[in-house]
Amino acid sequence: MRGLKYLAGYSENVTGKVGQLIAENRLGSVLLERYPCAHDIRTDKALYDFTVEIKNEFLRKSQPLSKVVYDHKISVINNALGLHSFVSRVQGGKIKAKNEIRVASLFKEAPIEFLKMIVVHELAHLKEKEHNKAFYQLCEHMESGYHQLEFDTRLYLTYLETAGSPLYKV
Repeated sequence: MRGLKYLAGYSENVTGKVGQLIAENRLGSVLLERYPCAHDIRTDKALYDFTVEIKNEFLRKSQPLSKVVYDHKISVINNALGLHSFVSRVQGGKIKAKNEIRVASLFKEAPIEFLKMIVVHELAHLKEKEHNKAFYQLCEHMESGYHQLEFDTRLYLTYLETAGSPLYKV
């Protein structure tokens, strides 16, 4: 089905079923049935704490995070749900490194599962820079069902685009 940009790589069978849900105005109810409410992680501090907790569970030995924030400048239109950055610079006689994670602010009003999927994805980049097999194995290790959550997040984005209204009232 045309116009389902978040599902571009999926088969016609899948996009056809999603198109049918949209035509029947049922995509929102399907998502609400599976993910009934939005999370309450609203501040950058709460997001940082949430992210560090996951990092400490699975990537304890990786470099520390300097910043984790919601970013209203991230455009999902450009295929970004979150961003990670690594900056190193010489300061005095030492090399200083900073790891930052930014999450699209539209995920302030999303289910916790979608937020966690994005955080896991960005944390995986601490160890694996490329989207390769090892990267996705690490994502799946940190969040079992990662691939289903990624697909459901794409459904959520499709809903937001086609319905023109938020799914969760916060």
